[in-house]
Amino acid sequence: MKQQSGFTLIELIMVIVILGILAATALPKFSDLRGDAITANANALRGSLSSAAAIAHGTWLITPTTATIEGQTVTWVNGYPNTATIGPLAGVVAADYTTIAAGAAATANSPATTGTPAVTAFIPAAIAGTVAGLTCYAMYTEAATGAAPTVIAITGGC
Repeated sequence: MKQQSGFTLIELIMVIVILGILAATALPKFSDLRGDAITANANALRGSLSSAAAIAHGTWLITPTTATIEGQTVTWVNGYPNTATIGPLAGVVAADYTTIAAGAAATANSPATTGTPAVTAFIPAAIAGTVAGLTCYAMYTEAATGAAPTVIAITGGC
């Protein structure tokens, strides 16, 4: 009699069940990538705002008058772009970010941008208009005398 080789039907079913259990435990890890992507988006914007401010400051050091950088007329505050100018310099577009202009009061979905020096917040479009907008954004604070502007990313609620 010839000896048979291969898998039995029960062995095959057991392998499929084990793979299903492994997939079910790994799925939650991959399903929460949206928050990580929005966090990365806010942090990337922080970097873009910082870089744009530094590049513009270099331009100001060469010619401390009104300048046009990449088609954007820059308004200076202590040698750095003001809050209205920094967004376009950093490549912020309305399709990607909601801009909360300087002097805006806090709402249910966005942080306050009041204070001196002036402050502007940029909320990723994926969460704009939601409560997450209160705790997930990048913020640019104009330069104070003798200091660089402050750029932060708040990512606690992304």
